[in-house]
Amino acid sequence: MDEVNRNPDLLPNSSFIFDCPKGGCTTGTELYSHLQFSEKFHDTPNYKCYKQTMCIVILTGPNLATSVMVGTMLNLFIPQQVLQITYGPFHPILSNHEQFPSLYQMAAKDTSLALAMISLMLYFNWNWIGLVVSDNDQGTQFLTQLRGEMEKITICFAFVSVIPVNMHLFLPRVEVYYNQIVTSSTNVVVIYGDPDSTLAVAFRMWESLSLQRIWVTTSQWDGTTSKNDFPLNSFNGKITFAHHHSEISSFKTFVQTLNPLKYTEEFLAKLEWMNLNCKVSASLSKTLKNCLSNASLQWLKVQTFDMAFSDESYDIYNAMYAVAHALHEMLFQQVYDQPMNNRKGHYADCLKLHSFLRKTRFTNPVGDRVIMNQKEKLQEEYDIFHIWNLPYGLGLKVKIGEFSSYFSYGQQLHLYEDMIEQATGSRQILPSVCSVDCGPGFRKFLQEGMAACCFDCSPCPQNEVSNETNVDNCVRCPENKYANKEQNQCIQKVVIFLNYNDTLGMVLTLMALFFSTFTTVVLGVFVKYHDTPIVKANNQNLSYILLISLIFCFLCPLLFIGHPNSATCVLQQITFAVVFTLAVSTVLAKTVTVLFAFKVTVPGRMRYFLVSGVPNYIIAICMLIQIILCTIWLQFSPPFIDKDVHSEYGQIIIVCNKGSVTAF
Repeated sequence: MDEVNRNPDLLPNSSFIFDCPKGGCTTGTELYSHLQFSEKFHDTPNYKCYKQTMCIVILTGPNLATSVMVGTMLNLFIPQQVLQITYGPFHPILSNHEQFPSLYQMAAKDTSLALAMISLMLYFNWNWIGLVVSDNDQGTQFLTQLRGEMEKITICFAFVSVIPVNMHLFLPRVEVYYNQIVTSSTNVVVIYGDPDSTLAVAFRMWESLSLQRIWVTTSQWDGTTSKNDFPLNSFNGKITFAHHHSEISSFKTFVQTLNPLKYTEEFLAKLEWMNLNCKVSASLSKTLKNCLSNASLQWLKVQTFDMAFSDESYDIYNAMYAVAHALHEMLFQQVYDQPMNNRKGHYADCLKLHSFLRKTRFTNPVGDRVIMNQKEKLQEEYDIFHIWNLPYGLGLKVKIGEFSSYFSYGQQLHLYEDMIEQATGSRQILPSVCSVDCGPGFRKFLQEGMAACCFDCSPCPQNEVSNETNVDNCVRCPENKYANKEQNQCIQKVVIFLNYNDTLGMVLTLMALFFSTFTTVVLGVFVKYHDTPIVKANNQNLSYILLISLIFCFLCPLLFIGHPNSATCVLQQITFAVVFTLAVSTVLAKTVTVLFAFKVTVPGRMRYFLVSGVPNYIIAICMLIQIILCTIWLQFSPPFIDKDVHSEYGQIIIVCNKGSVTAF
């Protein structure tokens, strides 16, 4: 108000007068015209010279009940003759323009407050939260918004206490609310509601219990200097969300150069608005009235109170400038519209001021944009403070971060880790979880009848892994991988096959070479002594065929050693089948020949079969049948490369699949 009155460009020839009624129930701001004033009040321009009220603007707040009571009375008895501006938190009920046609709320809707608090909880990995709200529309709306945000992520309520605003309903349940706070396992409790209510009574009691709790709330609950009885060992950590606004650098100078003699006793008795660390007493006014004429409040210790504007103070600051800008536009239009000879007596009524105030938007002296139309207000930005109450009314208040809803989801919260360390003494803040995190290799097992944040941890099933914390289900490893011992990673299985370095491979190779060599030696003996009677008597040609087929039979195991491929898979079965058929059919032919030889004792038909070599056709017939079977086999279900991933844990065995068991 002092800044507005000293500004000759904003309201020339008009002033603001601050009137604090003795009853203390309301606070009013009146606009007085300077068009007619007495000569004896001309020493300083822009101050009250002659009291002629143009319009009364009543400031009410931060208590909702007071604002509703005043607004209702104004609408009933003097509608649209007095403007009402409320400071403090936004209340939806005050937005009813039919019930409160001349009421303005300086605060913006806290539509992002729930999201801001949830973002903070995610940052600190808090998922077990207590909530205490007032039992009114404001508390119900916040609870709905908070639940809506919590449904998107895994954060649960340890308890929800809805505190009645009626003292008679509150007192019988004090012990119930007390037990919820004391016995709950949560370390973080959200407080939301009117600080001038039964909730405040409960909160003061809980704060004084030295509980290891972090209170998350709004700037209304700052209270850094209002407590004088905290023990040194009490925790009393508090994180508050305040609407972001620039610092008013001139405020500190104004307070310290304040001359007490310029203000009434009632005003001096209400120095609490400056958050002074002193108790308001009747003797305070008398003490200050004994000051010299040029005295100031410079003697106040800056360390004993918070020199920064609270949200409520900043709302009042902007309300003053909003009315000033609206009045400026209204007077300017009147001067512009009326003839030059009729510029005296510009008496503006509240109805016209109301029309201008509704459209007022301006940039205040600290550079913040102010819009009076609630629908056009900018999105919320919050400053986050950590408050540590100390004995004898001292307190430490540190800004630890910001929240801006302008940024995309996940980037709206920005915390200063160095400031957190300064405020708490550690970068690690008190945890608040219902269950310890299930680490990699484990999965959550929900407890029956409990919230989703309360769970047990069970190891992942065999060959399943989890590489994150708090997973609901483990992931099965692919067939070519297996789970490690910790079950937090899938490892590539080792590919194995029968090779020459294996014991079995070496034994098979040696046996194949030995028997094939031995058979070759026998074949060589038969060739060397092919003219001898014994070789001729043993059916020389069939013996050669049999020995050669046996050599290839003994060499066939070599096809099963080494990394299989498509060619070897086909040759493994087909080659052995044909060669073995040749050997068996040769033995059969030799057997038939011997039978015929013993049966033929006289010349006749049997001798003809023996001499003509009919037994040799047995080999051709057997070979033809085997070749036909192999051709059908290859045509419809040929052998192929297969991977056996189940027989050996952690290994993949490369084998040749027969394709058709029947054909095999």
